[in-house]
Amino acid sequence: MAWYPVLGHALFWGSLVLGIVLFIRKRKWFPILYLASIAFYAFTVGFVIDVFDVTREIVLLLLAFSSALMMGLGYYLSREKSRKRK
Repeated sequence: MAWYPVLGHALFWGSLVLGIVLFIRKRKWFPILYLASIAFYAFTVGFVIDVFDVTREIVLLLLAFSSALMMGLGYYLSREKSRKRK
């Protein structure tokens, strides 16, 4: 049996419960979206590792690439949002 479905379901349900608790306490949606994106990202990485049977070096390169991509996208979107405010 593959381990990534167990990891994915545990992360999803744990994030869902934590997101509901945070929503009840703070009445804001963004913590739920952050938790959902983290759970989805972890499940995707686990799926890639398990299905494609990649080595440790490729996993680290994949994580570094996706982190750099998300940092660049976040920087770009934050600049676009600040430009629209001016």
